[in-house]
Amino acid sequence: MQHIQGEERNQLQIFCLEQVIEADSFVRVIDFFVDSIDLASFGFKHVTFKEEGRPPYHPAVLLKLYFYGYRYGIRSSRKLEREAKLNLEVRWLLCEQTPSARTICMFRKEYADAFRNIFRKFVFLLKELGLIEGKTIAIDSFKVRAQNSLKNNYNQKKIDRQLEYIDGRINEFEDALDKADSQEVKTALLEKIETQKSRKEKYQALEAELKETGKDQISTTDEDAQAVVLQRGITVVGYNVQASVDAKNKLITHFDTGGVNDTNALAPVAIAAKEGLHVEEMDVLADKGYHTGEQIRQCEQNGITTYVSPKEPASNDPDIFPITSFIYNAGNNSYTCPAGEVLTTNGTWLTHSSKGYKSAYKFQRYNTKKCKSCELQVQCTKSKTNGRNIDRSEFAADVEQNNKRVKENPAYYKQRQQLAEHPWGTLKRQRGFDHVLTRGKKNVLGEVSLVFIGYNLSRFAMITEGINTLKELIKGIMAQLWQKRTYYKAI
Repeated sequence: MQHIQGEERNQLQIFCLEQVIEADSFVRVIDFFVDSIDLASFGFKHVTFKEEGRPPYHPAVLLKLYFYGYRYGIRSSRKLEREAKLNLEVRWLLCEQTPSARTICMFRKEYADAFRNIFRKFVFLLKELGLIEGKTIAIDSFKVRAQNSLKNNYNQKKIDRQLEYIDGRINEFEDALDKADSQEVKTALLEKIETQKSRKEKYQALEAELKETGKDQISTTDEDAQAVVLQRGITVVGYNVQASVDAKNKLITHFDTGGVNDTNALAPVAIAAKEGLHVEEMDVLADKGYHTGEQIRQCEQNGITTYVSPKEPASNDPDIFPITSFIYNAGNNSYTCPAGEVLTTNGTWLTHSSKGYKSAYKFQRYNTKKCKSCELQVQCTKSKTNGRNIDRSEFAADVEQNNKRVKENPAYYKQRQQLAEHPWGTLKRQRGFDHVLTRGKKNVLGEVSLVFIGYNLSRFAMITEGINTLKELIKGIMAQLWQKRTYYKAI
């Protein structure tokens, strides 16, 4: 009895690439999708070529290679070069063309804006096909590491710490210089002092740049990257990518990069998603990181109904009554305290004053003179001279309506997790998208576009259950758009 036998390595074989690629292979989806795009309308060069000299690669070839690579977690230009030579599916997709790593890399850098525009037009197509509804979207963020180490990221606190250390070292060397006897030792100490002074100039220049730009931090390798909290206790320099996902088929509809956290990201992302989907009204689901009164109001003013997880009221002392124990009376604009007394306001709008920072919002203050003689005073406030004050934000009514909607519709809000976090888990765990290979916000957004197009395209293929159905859908919608004279230049 023998083991299973293979073929001899020097055996001549004749085969056709078309025959070895499965009929339902995803590369066939990529091939048809890219061939359906009017690349010239997106600004791609060499779509038609008449000049003399060595002919370039057609942009469709490189675009297909990138869509394949980002779909299967192969993003490095050198790895893509290797796939083009060895991978049978890629060889079929590129018709045996083998672009160099440099050509592949420069293509990604040059057409970052075009990739993002293709994503937008693809979302438009999916909306026209009815695969995106635009009724309910979930917004969430995920953080990716940038091409910038933490040691090359600076804030004022870090600069002060370094300057203090350098001054200490300079003083040490100067004291040693005064006590040195030999010329050789003195020369070595003088060199060390000059080195420290040079380092000091570097940090002073960074400090001046911080003050001039008004930024909280500076990254020297990738200027647009920021220090963000990746997970508990772990800080990295990267990008906080904000994105929206439609509830119907979990397709990504919009994305952008925001600040270091989600505090001011809800309204910009939701409004942009609504405008991109061309809908009049929309519901948005988000976690408590997005719970900001100003952002909720902006959404409401733009026809967007929010379902943002409420934040628990902050309390510095667990032994006193929380603010939720005070009942607001909208009719006469007052609060009723646990003792049954009414807290009123004089109607003056106050602002929080914080040196160096702009006020976040205006508020009215409610109190009553009966606090001082109340039996429950010790349970209500720790102040022995003043009574309890309740501050009501100008956005309080918007926040209360949002919180009420979430509490009354727990099953509806529960969709948020499965909608928003499913794509991020797929992209990070299966496709290795936990870091970017490009620098600068423009190029990073271009790379994110490639990732999201690959995700939506694979979801599209799964929903339609076959390349043939997908082709018929795209051909049908193209003809329909042409008849309506609303052809979107591409796809």
